[in-house]
Amino acid sequence: MIPRTVKRMFDERVEQRIEADSQTAVLSIRGRNHIVSVVNLSRSGAMLRFSGDAHIGESVSLQLLDRGTNPAQVRWLRDGRMGVYFANPLE
Repeated sequence: MIPRTVKRMFDERVEQRIEADSQTAVLSIRGRNHIVSVVNLSRSGAMLRFSGDAHIGESVSLQLLDRGTNPAQVRWLRDGRMGVYFANPLE
């Protein structure tokens, strides 16, 4: 959980990511709700467009239209985007 300053050279992620640029979701952080765009989604997490105030390691929840509310943790922040890791993998 270190802020990424260097672009990833190789994609070492094993899970398939689904592009979801047109999907919106509700991000709850510190008791406030924010409408966000979902960039991509996997079973274990999501990349969101969010330029608000957040901290790496912070607990959040993400309400996806077709999958309910999922507790998550902020894993990275960069250039108006956020990566979250779900507490429980999506089905």
